[in-house]
Order: sequence, then C-alpha cells, then structure tokens
Amino acid sequence: MLQIAVCDDTIDELSNMVQLIDAYRISKNLNCEYTAFPNGVELIAALEKGIRFDIYCLDIIMPGFMGIDAAKEIRDFDKAARIVFFTSSHEFVLKSYSVKADNYILKPITKEKLFIAFDEILDQMKQEAEDAVIVKSKEGIHKIVISNLVFAEVLGRNVLYHLRSGKVVECTELFSKACDNLEKYGCFVRTHRCYLVNLQYVDTIESITNTTNQNEGCCNE
Repeated sequence: MLQIAVCDDTIDELSNMVQLIDAYRISKNLNCEYTAFPNGVELIAALEKGIRFDIYCLDIIMPGFMGIDAAKEIRDFDKAARIVFFTSSHEFVLKSYSVKADNYILKPITKEKLFIAFDEILDQMKQEAEDAVIVKSKEGIHKIVISNLVFAEVLGRNVLYHLRSGKVVECTELFSKACDNLEKYGCFVRTHRCYLVNLQYVDTIESITNTTNQNEGCCNE
C-alpha cells in the first residue's frame, strides 16, 4: 500500500491537499493511505518513531521549520522517497534540487496540477519497480528491486546485497557476474574492486588516497 505524507501549516491548504489526494485515490482506484501534518516538526517526529512514507507533499514556507529543512531531514532517513513541494513562491526552486525533489508546484494547488504530478511520480515508481534482479540464497529465490538495492559487496565466496530496509541477502556467486547483472541499469558504479554502489543513494563523491592492504581479504571474482 502506498503511504503519502502531507505537510502544510495552513489548515485550509492542508484540507485542500487531502481532498485532492482522496479524489486522486478514487479516480485511479489507488490503494493508498495518507497522513496530514500541520508542521514539519511533527512529520520528522513520526519518522523518528520508524514511520515511513513513499511520497512526501511539503509546503515550503512554514514558520520556524521550513519545508526545505524538513526535506533535508527526510533524506537522512530515506534517500529514495519521493518529495513534492507545493509553495506560493519561486524563491526556493534551486534549493529543491539539493534534496532531489521530484516536483515543485506553485499554489494554488488544483486538481489538474496534483493529478499530473502524481501521475508522473507513480509512472516513475512503476518503472523502477519493474527493474529487478533475481538471486538465489540459502533461504531461497529473491527478487531484488533495483531502486531498493543500496550496494553490493563481495566477502570471500559470497556476494552480499544490502537493501534499503537494512536487510542483507547473502548469495554464493561470482562478484563479476553480480556486477554484470547490475551495471546494465546505469545507476551502479564500482567504487572499489569489492563494492558496487547505487548512485541513487550517494550524496557526495570524494577522492581518497590509496592505502596499503585496502583490497585485503575481500574479493573472489
């Protein structure tokens, strides 16, 4: 089930957003739930309790704790969730890119604007969900959705797939084969002979000085 968070300090705007999302749910026969938050502090408090959402609809201009600030906090918890900004100002367009927002929509929010934005996001999510690799571990066969895979590493004779949820799927296979299967998706880069990283979860890339024994004990290709 799709989980949607809506955050706006203006009650009328918040009510309008909830009504439009509900209209979208009914129109598209969408299996979803939505939760309304009157400020960013309450939203982040929910995340700190372990609650997660697939889509965050945020007002940018809110007193004290701005929508941009809330988005930065959201990214600390979740690199892949969708963020849509709804605002009355063009002022923060550039800043929205820093938190990898999916859309930036000017108020007043209309049915047409919201439906178009949600159609685009759900189409992207559907496409990403279709991109997956099939691997075999001791527990059985696993379908790993590419957008949920943070990185893969090799340890001895095993390849470890680290998922967004924190789960690790361990498979006995050649790392070179795993790299061939993943690199075709274009979002993976081999940062080390034993690591393949999903760039969707990377904020900054820095150069480091080589150290001795950095490849020790990891790789069996």
